[in-house]
Amino acid sequence: MATIQEQARALGDPTRFAIFEFLRSQDHGRVDVAALTDHVGLHHNAIRQHLAKLVDAELVAETRATPDGPGRPRLNYAIAPATESRWGVTGPYERLSRLLAEVIRSGDTPVEVGRRNIEAHGPAADPDEAVDVLADAMARQGFAPEVRPRRGGVDIVLRQCPFASAALEDPDTVCQLHLGLAEGIALDSGAIRVDGLTVTDPRQAKCRISVVPATD
Repeated sequence: MATIQEQARALGDPTRFAIFEFLRSQDHGRVDVAALTDHVGLHHNAIRQHLAKLVDAELVAETRATPDGPGRPRLNYAIAPATESRWGVTGPYERLSRLLAEVIRSGDTPVEVGRRNIEAHGPAADPDEAVDVLADAMARQGFAPEVRPRRGGVDIVLRQCPFASAALEDPDTVCQLHLGLAEGIALDSGAIRVDGLTVTDPRQAKCRISVVPATD
């Protein structure tokens, strides 16, 4: 895990700070090297070197885009979901606190609050696309999901818990919030539904979201 000092050094370079600020301005969007090259005005090889340092400092997350033709899929970049609010972003516990405040304010259940606090994507073409959207949303929350096919559906295994201490204290609230988020994304897709959440010790992670096609 990167230290505060390592992250501060990574952001101490003006170009890396400019890249970080540009990614921060993109909300939930993911940006490729070409867009960063246009914005910063440096050669793409230099941009890649700066991105590598930001990724090593765990400030930026690197993902592969879905292939859309021959050749290697392009790499996309976004602010790492676990990045703390000290760097000017909305940190994981800040996101959680907003949802918890809504639970208290509204009197609704954590699942209900989770369901309505999703980033809408609209109908998915098929269950595979919907699972990709759900897994991507869980990744942006910091859960490091892994999709594991099984008979009749898939399990999305959450390999880490960014809210381990809070979930250990009150899993009935924290875990149900994120179950609601998963259910809301599935309902929005129209192609899948969440069949349940298997909760484990948050310190060990590996909670499991069971997903089936919506027609089942």
